[in-house]
Amino acid sequence: MTLLDRLALLTTLDAAAVGFLFLCWLTIGWWIEREGAARPSVSVLMTQYRSDWMREMVTRDSRIFDAQLLASLRQGTAFFASTCVLAIGGALALIGNAEQLLGVAEEFSLTAVPALIWQVKLSLAALLLISAFLRFVWSNRLFAYCAVLMGAVPNDSTHPDALPRAAQAAELNSRAAANFNRGLRSMYFSLASLAWVFGPLALFGATVTTLWVLWSHEFRSRPHAVLTSPPGAKP
Repeated sequence: MTLLDRLALLTTLDAAAVGFLFLCWLTIGWWIEREGAARPSVSVLMTQYRSDWMREMVTRDSRIFDAQLLASLRQGTAFFASTCVLAIGGALALIGNAEQLLGVAEEFSLTAVPALIWQVKLSLAALLLISAFLRFVWSNRLFAYCAVLMGAVPNDSTHPDALPRAAQAAELNSRAAANFNRGLRSMYFSLASLAWVFGPLALFGATVTTLWVLWSHEFRSRPHAVLTSPPGAKP
């Protein structure tokens, strides 16, 4: 059986399921990051608080708290980047030894398919993990740039450069957070893509479930209610 013959075992329904996953991945990202929406997401709401944080930093003589807070954010990006590296390594190891998965896979699918098909399906998860890794690495760098700008903010709050540099630091902080969130979404959909092993219908179901989880976290969660409630009011 030639390579094309093996790939032909992937049906139109498989292609539609993969396309649907990428469409949902891009759409939910756009929906979450919309600014000026009538119902903003948690990510958008936090952008304003990041700006408020940088403005408050200007008024603090000691900025140890700000440095520690930024360090904790960088540690989060480093942790998830390291996790992605391990996950990518595991996915590549499975792709390189797909023959060993045939027996297990056939028990679930009840069909005999070449190892190449399983390699293609696992490659989708690896691709999304690579995207997540690149986002986390860039987020980590942006947080580092933000730290440098925070260090360049004058201690004198009346200095003409104090607020403009704080605003620049806030923008870098927000961009870093946006890339971090994009990396997390890639990891979510990478987990969903593993359902393709059980067939295109399972991939459709996992994609819809992931879409619902992300949407509910950003627009219908308790944190969203807290952020949109007036100060002192019970959400």
